[in-house]
Amino acid sequence: MPIDFRNTNTIWGSILVETLNRLGLTTAVICPGSRSTPLTVAFARSAQVNSGKPIEVIPVLDERSAAFFALGMARQSATPVVLVCTSGTAAANFYPAVIEAKESRVPLLVLTADRPPELHNCHSGQTIDQIRLYSNYPNWQVSLAVPSAEIGMLRYLRQTVVHAWEKTLFPVPGPVHLNLPFREPLAPIPQLDTDFLPSPFELEDFFTAISPLSHPPISPSPHLPISLYQKWQQGKQGIIIAGLAQPQNPKSYCEAISQLCQTLGWPVLAEGLSPVRNYAQLNPYLISTYDLILRNQQLAQQLKPAMVIQIGELPTSKQLRAWLNDSQSQRWVIDTSDHNLDPLHGQTTHLRIDWSLVSSQWSFDPHQAHQKTKDSPLSPSFPTKIISQKQNSKRGGGHPTYLQQWCQAEAKVRAAVDQKMSSINHLFEGKAAWLLSQSLPPKTPLFIANSMPVRDIEFFWSPGNLGIRPFFNRGTNGIDGTLSTALGIAHQNQSSVMLTGDLALLHDTNGFLLQNKFIGHLTIVLINNNGGGIFEMLPISQFDPPFEEFFATPQAINFAQLCVTYGVEHQLIKSWEELKQLLNPLPTKGIRVLELPTDRKADARWRKDYLGKFA
Repeated sequence: MPIDFRNTNTIWGSILVETLNRLGLTTAVICPGSRSTPLTVAFARSAQVNSGKPIEVIPVLDERSAAFFALGMARQSATPVVLVCTSGTAAANFYPAVIEAKESRVPLLVLTADRPPELHNCHSGQTIDQIRLYSNYPNWQVSLAVPSAEIGMLRYLRQTVVHAWEKTLFPVPGPVHLNLPFREPLAPIPQLDTDFLPSPFELEDFFTAISPLSHPPISPSPHLPISLYQKWQQGKQGIIIAGLAQPQNPKSYCEAISQLCQTLGWPVLAEGLSPVRNYAQLNPYLISTYDLILRNQQLAQQLKPAMVIQIGELPTSKQLRAWLNDSQSQRWVIDTSDHNLDPLHGQTTHLRIDWSLVSSQWSFDPHQAHQKTKDSPLSPSFPTKIISQKQNSKRGGGHPTYLQQWCQAEAKVRAAVDQKMSSINHLFEGKAAWLLSQSLPPKTPLFIANSMPVRDIEFFWSPGNLGIRPFFNRGTNGIDGTLSTALGIAHQNQSSVMLTGDLALLHDTNGFLLQNKFIGHLTIVLINNNGGGIFEMLPISQFDPPFEEFFATPQAINFAQLCVTYGVEHQLIKSWEELKQLLNPLPTKGIRVLELPTDRKADARWRKDYLGKFA
């Protein structure tokens, strides 16, 4: 029997968990605490007695680490993960991950236990105002009623949980916060007065309408007018930007972009964090060195686009953003999000549709389309004849000289970057990104930390056909929870890799406490330059003091000793060949740190000297 009838709280907790189980919940991350006891007991009990597949329940000490671990798992699976904590400041530690989940559209269901109303505003311990604790970041948030065993209240609980689950996924994935007050007894102590408890009821009748939800209740299929497609076809200087995206099916995503690019005859500027660079064979017009190309002012001027199709969020590159801002081109952003994805505030139209429509709707032959008014583009009979790549290339509207300029620049700059990287023997941190692009096993999940690693990936990541899967927390670009997120992505997954700097790792060393519950393998490629390398690229680096103490903030940590403390394997890397051998094949179990000691100031000088020279 999945429902625990020992007392009102156990009924409430077990109905909540059974509802989630039937909705398709696979994982719950639980932080220790007293007020959340009814939830913890229900989740812990669910693995033994629930009616479906057991929920994996993972206890995690540190709430911030727990939240990012859950975020990593939800990001990797694109399905909601539940987070549970007790009342008070414990819940506040979830906040950074809630913000990241909102901004990067990751489904999280946050359950915070609370004191009942009579214990608020009277200095009861571990009590804070948890209503709207996460401000406007949740997709939806509500404080539930105090548990009751009355059947109408149990139905209310069931339907509230169903709605909360749905809101983590639709219309845009993100966090949902349920605040749950509990009265004593918190432990599963049998209540003596059983008159208030319902008799066991027919479970299948109670839960009959609940099933896993994979599609929104209403699934609109927006269609765009043929006039827009024809406008793109006529564009002589157009580009496609494959920006920040973490699609569940990266190959299909890359195929759709390739179809559009070859139909239009436009180059594709692919962010280093985009899967497009890892399926290079699909795209003949792939541009990976745009940041470096655009540092050549003459080239940047010649390559100014008239039209831009942006898929996903803008790439990290400041060079690209400044160039787009200067160009003031017409821009269309393709993304299902309801967010404003244009920080440049340009002439932008948001097309809030799924990327899959790039191939399914727009890969038709406009020359075969009926031009009569009766053939509305909204009609199901609207022509969608797929055209071959050969036809695409003939009919593409892009100017051949413009496309050729891009492709020639890419070939030259890419060759220059690859040649330079090959010749570097000392441990330059930028080469780590370049080496990873060629050395990892196929389809390896790779989590890239913020600050310099994401920029080195954009500068140096070489296109290839390994299908490597990049993951990142670029919703707010912070260094919170870096290690915990990477472990969440790697948990129950293929052996994974993280590229990080020393400060981002140190900011989340409590993530190492997850190793006893972690299933899988994570290799951490640690760039140890003893400080914040990103700040060396900023104007403030010229002012010391206060630069070194207050911005670079070197910590001088012995990572070998740190790893011993947590029981984590550590190796100090002395050569590129050694690193390469350790990256392929990867181990299948455990956590491993491969430390590359680098010279922060020398590497910053190298970037300043060379990045502008490649083009």
